Amino acid sequence: MNGKRRVVVTGMGALTPIGLTVPEYWKNLAAGVSGAAPITYFDVSAFDTKFACEIKGFKAAEYLGRKVAQRTDPFSQYALVATDEAIRDSGIAVAGDDPDRYGVVFGSGIGGMLTYDTQFRNYHEGGPRRISPFFIPMLIPDIACGHISIKYGLKGPNFATVSACATASHAIGEAYRIVQYGDADVMVCGGAEAPITPMGLGGFNSMKALSTRNDEPERASRPFDIGRDGFVMGEGAGALILEELEHARARHATIHAEMIGIGFTADAHHITAPPEGGDGAVRSMLRALRDAGITPGQVDYINVHGTSTPLGDISETKAIKTVFGAAASSISISSTKSMTGHLLGAAGAVEAIAAILAITQDTIPPTINLENPDPECDLNYTPNKAVKRTVRYALSNTFGFGGHNASLVFKKFTD
Repeated sequence: MNGKRRVVVTGMGALTPIGLTVPEYWKNLAAGVSGAAPITYFDVSAFDTKFACEIKGFKAAEYLGRKVAQRTDPFSQYALVATDEAIRDSGIAVAGDDPDRYGVVFGSGIGGMLTYDTQFRNYHEGGPRRISPFFIPMLIPDIACGHISIKYGLKGPNFATVSACATASHAIGEAYRIVQYGDADVMVCGGAEAPITPMGLGGFNSMKALSTRNDEPERASRPFDIGRDGFVMGEGAGALILEELEHARARHATIHAEMIGIGFTADAHHITAPPEGGDGAVRSMLRALRDAGITPGQVDYINVHGTSTPLGDISETKAIKTVFGAAASSISISSTKSMTGHLLGAAGAVEAIAAILAITQDTIPPTINLENPDPECDLNYTPNKAVKRTVRYALSNTFGFGGHNASLVFKKFTD
């Protein structure tokens, strides 16, 4: 590690369409449960897609109190709830005796979509005086990390990342570097998204990016299957507590895994489509492996971006073959988006948690709905059922519109 400090994961929190806590999320991932169902938030009769992976049974006021719930967009609510679970899981005394050594990097790809929809409707119906004074503070993507720092008194580095679907992975990677280089001892990091609104759904429908399998939504997210026709929108948040190893040891913390590498690249190619062969993804994974100091043959599991889009799944498959060569066929791979849907800016966090749990549980979560594999997608995607396997090293990939690529590497913790 060239003298850099070691960084470990001591806390995890998740609020997802298949579980409102990390244990519930993992239970349903391992069981292959789909979170997709008809949209209940608004009337979808005029939309091409009428389903998504909504969070079920979540009432913000019960978690945060009525006042906070009224003055925060759902994406911030999700961030606060996931962070609270992660902090409790870590057992850390928040901010300890030196709050300057505790920070937050938390992102959102879009920010307050529901707030935007609601306040634009207020303006359209009643003019500018109907716009809430909380409109801007509820909308901006960085407000989630602001709320987290205020709630817990964290005075160290604090900012948001925004890189579309790579957002949360960039947040985790930046937090990793901050701890590694000694600018903080503890970092809260992750991502949150609440895009299931009329404008969110309509915008992705206009791009022809979403599945329209309205008659069987639970089977619509089908990465690497020949019948895939687009991704399924999801929502939620994931949070990690990254901590310097000796700081964690001093307080006898439970260590879930060690984070050992990141790779960030750009496609410099197209605003939405990947380059032929996944060049940006190739370079991202290679950088992450080099940073981690491991060889391609040491990776046991890859939690892939795997969105269930025609171009993306083929591109990522080709990229993995390029990076891992002959070892590619022996690596266990899965797309947990087949169950959660695509959480956009939160995807990297909930999928990093899935990768870490694959390490701690020595279990590969499945890619569900993989019934007829695309001939161009011919790797081991762990179809439909979880598989027991020792996982020492896991890689998590996320790629975002604009050509943003991020890869994270975690390993089973050993002294």
